[in-house]
Amino acid sequence: MSSRAIPELQRRQPQADVELSATLPPLLQQLYRQRGITDAAQLERGANYLLSPQGLTGIDRAVQLLHQAMRDNLHIMVVGDFDADGATSTALSVLALQQFGAQRVSYLVPNRFEQGYGLSPEVVDLAHARQAQLIFTVDNGISSISGVEHATQLGIPVIITDHHLPGEVLPAAAAMVNPNLPEATFPSKNLAGVGVAFYVMLALRAYLREQGWFTGTIPNLADLLDLVALGTVADVVPLDANNRILVWQGLQRIRAGKCRPGIRALLEVSQRQASRLNASDLGFALGPRLNAAGRLDDMSHGVELLITESEPQARMLATELDALNQTRKEIEQGMQQEALLICEQLEKQQHLPRGLAFYHPEWHQGVVGIVASRLKERFHRPVIAFAPAGEGTLKGSGRSIAGLHLRDVLERLDSQHPGLILKFGGHAMAAGLSLTEEQFPRFRDYFAQLVTEWLDHDVLQGVIWSDGELPAQQLNVETAEMLRNAGPWGQSFPEPLFDGEFKLLQQRLVGQKHLKLLLEPVNGGPLIDGIAFNIDLRQWPDPSIQRATLAYKLDVNEYRGQRSAQLLVEYLWPKA
Repeated sequence: MSSRAIPELQRRQPQADVELSATLPPLLQQLYRQRGITDAAQLERGANYLLSPQGLTGIDRAVQLLHQAMRDNLHIMVVGDFDADGATSTALSVLALQQFGAQRVSYLVPNRFEQGYGLSPEVVDLAHARQAQLIFTVDNGISSISGVEHATQLGIPVIITDHHLPGEVLPAAAAMVNPNLPEATFPSKNLAGVGVAFYVMLALRAYLREQGWFTGTIPNLADLLDLVALGTVADVVPLDANNRILVWQGLQRIRAGKCRPGIRALLEVSQRQASRLNASDLGFALGPRLNAAGRLDDMSHGVELLITESEPQARMLATELDALNQTRKEIEQGMQQEALLICEQLEKQQHLPRGLAFYHPEWHQGVVGIVASRLKERFHRPVIAFAPAGEGTLKGSGRSIAGLHLRDVLERLDSQHPGLILKFGGHAMAAGLSLTEEQFPRFRDYFAQLVTEWLDHDVLQGVIWSDGELPAQQLNVETAEMLRNAGPWGQSFPEPLFDGEFKLLQQRLVGQKHLKLLLEPVNGGPLIDGIAFNIDLRQWPDPSIQRATLAYKLDVNEYRGQRSAQLLVEYLWPKA
């Protein structure tokens, strides 16, 4: 389609010309400098290099309240969120509190379709009905002003732990822990919800030790780092130095087989080998299966999977989540096709708007975020997808591109057109909102108009950032393994991507939509296999194209006990 602009290939430049370590191979020195590393200390991955909990404003008060509740045998209710970060945060908090000796701990995850996001008054009523005496939120709560007020009226103190950006008005909670509070001095603002919960539990354990609370073995919180790694990667928070330590430590435990039965079961159903696990597997294989529970059903299934000590129960729950994830994929595919048809109709009349808003009365509100993400990737422009939410209202989920702060756009629309949006929230790259069905046409037009005003046309081009050309002699298993173990790679610390010109010696389809290639570097070198996933079937395979510039990742392919290097091709630019 004409609006799917061909991305431009650009090469990353080193952000500092420094010698990081004499022991680092030159390729890794280059890659790290291109990711802004200026000091070898930023590459440390040992748990002893983790930041101290001090600096997390409110953490001392939160710890004191938790200690008092445990001492007085109060019922502590953990209130989570219905995504993977929320599920891992919830499971980690429940498990840690139980390991510390709390006798009365339970959890509550709002249902996306019934209560919506966060600590709403309705969720507080549910907690009150279950005799909660202290509410401990994870991955939510910083915007729950009315919910906290309602809990206070009912005599239930609330401890908020969250990582989302606070608004101008904060809830009147008994304690709040969030690295993004204005007064917080914690050096990393990028903790996921599960990271914040982990730090609170670290501080609580230290406090309990000082109080002489533990009579036997002191619980080892490193046992829960597998949950921290999964939630951190799945929530796509930036992998700064501190988050890389958390993820690496969790990955190492999973690779060694020292992980929760639920994570082992997720590995089985997603056909991933624990010893070969990468951070990307957490994001693209385990995370979606966990998220499927919150998208289509009830995230309590996901929390139960992560909490259970029973291998058979874990396998049963993981199998259910795998089936839900398959259903999610089918729903998403149908919704995406319907959205593409709308785009084709728009293109027949005019150029595609710079900001796209879609609504279909049969769409599923649990999947609109994924559809928005897929369409954003396809057309490289901001997209918001809406689904019915009952009683004449719609719920929308949006994804943006670099250069447009999505929450700021919604804030401007809300101020320019009062009453257009019922409520909204989010950040630069993702946001959620609700509005009445009758307001959708107005919203769609105003959104497209404002994005056009705010977004330069050049930004719609799309850029693929490469780390440069990899010498032919480094296209081998040894280099691939070195790169694999040099991470963890992820958001804001991207996995190495290289470019180069290759001869296309063979092309064939595998799995109906993937292009298998036999390649040779144009200037000579070893023959190497390549694969491009989900290619455009209108263009490929094409035997007339015999040379192309590729953007690729270097990977290891294992087949029948044989290991060989292969290229995971992200994009192909045919050469004349």
